[in-house]
Amino acid sequence: MTDLLITNGVVVTQNVDRQLVPDGAVAVTDDRVSAVGPAERLEAETAPDRVIDAEGGAIVPGLINAHTHVSDILLRGSFDQDRGLYDWLFNVKQAALFEMDPDDYATAARLYCVEAIRSGTTTFVENDTALNWDDLEPTRRKLAVYDEMGVRNIYGAGIRDLPVDEGFQRMFDEITARDAGSTHPGPDALVVDTDAALDDVESLIETHHAPEDGQSVWPAPATLATTTPEALRGSYRLAEEYDVMTTAHVAEADAEVSERGALSSIEYLRNVGYLGERALLGHCVQTDERDVRLLAQTNTPVVHNFRANMRIATGFAPVTSMLARDVTVGIGTDNSILNDTINPLSDAGAVATAHKGYHRDSGVVSAQQAFDMVTRDAAAAIGRADDLGSIEVGKQADIAVVDLDRPHLTPSPDPVHALVYGASGAEVETVLCGGTVLLEGRELLTLDGSLRAFLADATATAENLVDRADIA
Repeated sequence: MTDLLITNGVVVTQNVDRQLVPDGAVAVTDDRVSAVGPAERLEAETAPDRVIDAEGGAIVPGLINAHTHVSDILLRGSFDQDRGLYDWLFNVKQAALFEMDPDDYATAARLYCVEAIRSGTTTFVENDTALNWDDLEPTRRKLAVYDEMGVRNIYGAGIRDLPVDEGFQRMFDEITARDAGSTHPGPDALVVDTDAALDDVESLIETHHAPEDGQSVWPAPATLATTTPEALRGSYRLAEEYDVMTTAHVAEADAEVSERGALSSIEYLRNVGYLGERALLGHCVQTDERDVRLLAQTNTPVVHNFRANMRIATGFAPVTSMLARDVTVGIGTDNSILNDTINPLSDAGAVATAHKGYHRDSGVVSAQQAFDMVTRDAAAAIGRADDLGSIEVGKQADIAVVDLDRPHLTPSPDPVHALVYGASGAEVETVLCGGTVLLEGRELLTLDGSLRAFLADATATAENLVDRADIA
C-alpha cells in the first residue's frame, strides 16, 4: 500500500546516473521511497492514501547540511563584522553561549529547524563545540526540539581536553581586551579530562543515538588546538565501535597551521590515527596538494564551509584539487552568524560561482557538482550514502518540492542549473523527512502555534541575550 504519491514534477533523482524524470512521480511507503518513474505510470499502478501535486516543480532529495552550529543563531546581525576568527570566537560566540539558559537553547534550536525545513534541509550535522559537560540540560532540550520538529539531525558532542598553555592564555587575554565588558569565562572553561570526556560521549551515544528515529550522536573533538591525540584516537575508536562517525574543525585559520610547526594539520591527524572514512573534517582551508593526497589516500571526507570562511576571511579551501582526486566533499553552512543563512542551496550557488572566479576557470565546480555536495556527496560524507542523498527505491523518503514557476527561474530547461544558480531557498513548497510531511504549501506542520508569534518571541529572546552578554 502506497502512503503518499508526489506527482506532476521533474524528479531530480541524484542517482548514480543523475537521472531526471520529466513529468515524474515518487511513491512513498512508510518512511521509504517505494517507486520512482513517470507520473502516468505511477498514478495508474499505485493507490496512495494521499497525493501531493508538485505542479511542475522540481522533486529533489532533501538537502544535507554537513557542518553547522545551531545555538548561536540568536546572534545573527548583532555584532561588529570586522573581526578575525579568534576575535569573533572569544568576544562574540563564546560570550553569548555562556549566557544562554536552557530556554534560550530551545528557542535557538526551534528557530534553526524552522529555517532549515523551509530551505529544504532534511538532515544537518551540528557541531556543539562549546558543550558544557557539567550541564547537559541544554543538549537534552535541543534534542527534544529536533525530535518535535521532525528534522533528521546528527549531534556532534564537543570534546576539549587539552589544558591551556601560557601562550594560548596570553593570546586569549590580548584578544578579549577588545571587549572587556563581555562575558569571558576563560579559555579553560570547557576543558575536561580525556577519559571522562570519552566516557561521557559514549553515554550520550547509548542514551540518544537512534538513527532509525532521525537522531544520531557522534564524538566531535573541537579543534586540533583544543584536543589531545588521545581524544582524537578515542573519538575514532568510538566511531568504529558504535558504527558512527566523528568530526572536527581542521586547518581553518593561519594561526592553527603555525601552531603545528613542522607538520601540517592533515599530516598530524594521519600520524595520530584520526584520518579515515569515519572522520569528517570541517574547513580544511589551510591545506596544500600533499594534504589533499593524504585525504584521498585515506578516504577522509571534507566539509566545505565556504560562506563562513569568506565572511571571516580565512581563505579558499582547495576544493577543486579535492574533487580532482575524488575526495568526498560536502557543503556546510557553518555558523549562522557568519553565513547569516542556513540555506544549502544558497551556499551551493556561491561555491559553484566563486571558485570559477578564484581559479579564473569557468569549468571548475559545475552546477551538478555543487548540487551533489548538498545531496548525494553530502550523504556519502556523513556515512549515509546507503539511505540518504538521492531519490531511489529503498532510500529514506527525504524529499523537497521546489516551485520553478517563478520569474527568476523562468525558463529552467535544466532544473539543476536553476536550483544552483537561481533558487534562493524560498521556493521550497513541500518537505518530507522519513516520509513525514513537515512543510506543505510553505506551511510548517510541526511548529506549535503561529510562525509570526514564534519569530517575535525569538527576536525578543535574542535581544535579551545580546544585552546580557554585552555584545557590540
